[in-house]
Amino acid sequence: MTDPFPRTDKHADYLKRRGDRILSLKGQIRDAFSGNPPVTLEIGCGHGHYLTAYAGQHPEAQCLGIDIVSKRIRKACEKRDKRHLENLHFLKAEVQECLQAWPGEVLVERIFILFPDPWPKNRHTKNRIIQPALLDQLARLGTPGAVLHFRTDHRANFDWCSGVIADHPRWIVQADAPWPFENPSFFQNLFAEYYSLTALLADTQAS
Repeated sequence: MTDPFPRTDKHADYLKRRGDRILSLKGQIRDAFSGNPPVTLEIGCGHGHYLTAYAGQHPEAQCLGIDIVSKRIRKACEKRDKRHLENLHFLKAEVQECLQAWPGEVLVERIFILFPDPWPKNRHTKNRIIQPALLDQLARLGTPGAVLHFRTDHRANFDWCSGVIADHPRWIVQADAPWPFENPSFFQNLFAEYYSLTALLADTQAS
């Protein structure tokens, strides 16, 4: 039977390159976290300002920041190396590829998503980073009691993402939870105000 959706050479090349990236990421994550310690993950770490400060103040935490832009990762690594932070790692990675590559034996205990692109138009909400599928993936990788921290300066994005998190069966919004670590930066100080949310991974055995 003829394949109604034949793969072109270009598409096959894309799939191979994506598969190679995922395989490489899996190896890098295993190498970074040998012994399988619980990980603090920042998705969209930018130049690494926040996670570098966090790792410096929390030497017991094993931290990983990911970003899709090579220049940002290079700058983040420079900050880490200048401070000799052996508990901090940065990888260039697209979030979906990183989570697909994530080794099952390495669990995540804390996730930061800080000031992501708000995609402010209603027709673009499907592009916002907080989506049920992402929350599913993070729940699958999370330790019991894993915590998700989300912050944005965009009120409509905050309300929309808060609703997505609140509606998810595996994440419980913690309305009065204090923010775990403040590190004012030039970027954050540009905003007149911002909004923060913390959610706890539900115990599946109790649900």
